[in-house]
Amino acid sequence: MSHSEHAPDQAVYGCAVAAGTEPESVLLPGHDVPLGRYTTVRRLLPQRRRRMVGAWCFVDHFGPDDVSGRPGMQVPPHPHTGLQTVTWLADGEIMHRDSLGSAQAITPGQLNLMTSGRGIAHSEQSPPDHPPGMHGLQLWVALPEEARHSEARFEHHPELPVLREGEAAVTVVVGGLGSARSPARVHTPLVAAEVSFAGPGGCRLPADPGFENAVLVMSGAAEVAGVPLAPGSLLYLGRGRSEIPVGVTGPARLFVFGGEPFDEPLVMWWNFVGRSHEEIVRARDDWMAGRRFGAVGGCDADPLPAPEMPTVRLKARDRHGRTTG
Repeated sequence: MSHSEHAPDQAVYGCAVAAGTEPESVLLPGHDVPLGRYTTVRRLLPQRRRRMVGAWCFVDHFGPDDVSGRPGMQVPPHPHTGLQTVTWLADGEIMHRDSLGSAQAITPGQLNLMTSGRGIAHSEQSPPDHPPGMHGLQLWVALPEEARHSEARFEHHPELPVLREGEAAVTVVVGGLGSARSPARVHTPLVAAEVSFAGPGGCRLPADPGFENAVLVMSGAAEVAGVPLAPGSLLYLGRGRSEIPVGVTGPARLFVFGGEPFDEPLVMWWNFVGRSHEEIVRARDDWMAGRRFGAVGGCDADPLPAPEMPTVRLKARDRHGRTTG
């Protein structure tokens, strides 16, 4: 999925629990961003006051939308560097194509994981005979220094482990949770899981106290760690928790993700994650000149042109949003 410029930060911050007893919780409502002609997403990361959760550096939530009689998602070929893309659907179908030659449809309950390494291009399009609904997530994981110059790769995992926690069905998408571990290959300690309730109920999700964690409500209403959450909102939970209490009053779908704090400062611009202004300029120039990223076969759409570079120098920022150079 293609990144676009951030809207002004709209986060609302507050302490969800008594000081000194649990880590601070921060409510992040996100903002709407158009993605091409046919899709609008709710961008939940990065925001000015909370740029990352572990190595997770970007979160888009799209839908639920009725796309019957409409093209659905139509994101033309575009490049990535320095990251992994995690695509997860609750409804619909998306065809992924990339410059490695991959052509893979994804449907609910399946994982598409693309590792850009030094560079890859891909497209994401609803097929002509797509289902009437569209609802899902795309998340980016920043690659650490030792992995970000590697060869690109693509993984499709049609089956993932599912646990029962209280009244919830928990699908482990990335990393490990409880007794289950995803087959997805990642490069920093991470976790991601979908938590689905068929009706009223609750659960206490196991958590690693060394991880930062966050919970996104995809549908339904929930109370997480004592905080009431509406659909489309993200609750950052910080570190130090050994479990995450969740309660719902009806059917609901949540997405939990986290990881060890990521301490390498990043420059994020358009679809690139790098370490310096000069690195981003080289990536942009290579894309516009047809170098490095390759071509996406089987897609009739023209490649997405890169925006012009900003007139000010891009600066690396740490996970707290502080500039480092």
